[in-house]
Amino acid sequence: MKIDLHDFVPARPHAHVTTGEVIQILREKKGWTQMELARRCGISTSNLSMLENDRIDIGKRRAEQLARAFRIHPAILMFPEYESREIARAA
Repeated sequence: MKIDLHDFVPARPHAHVTTGEVIQILREKKGWTQMELARRCGISTSNLSMLENDRIDIGKRRAEQLARAFRIHPAILMFPEYESREIARAA
């Protein structure tokens, strides 16, 4: 059987991650606990837990605080479905 390369198309990304999952992924990749991230960004550990579990919305202010701690652009946290390449690079 001969394989024709024109029969193949690039796969489209189809994984969907939430803002909370992105925060948790980045935090864990850095080796930080929620307490360490709280210290670095000024958000309480209880709010970080609620953010990671998608129980509260991130909002602009929290996105900016977390972005500073992770040294990334806030859009990566606020719009993870559009910023998947940046999330991978930041992790």
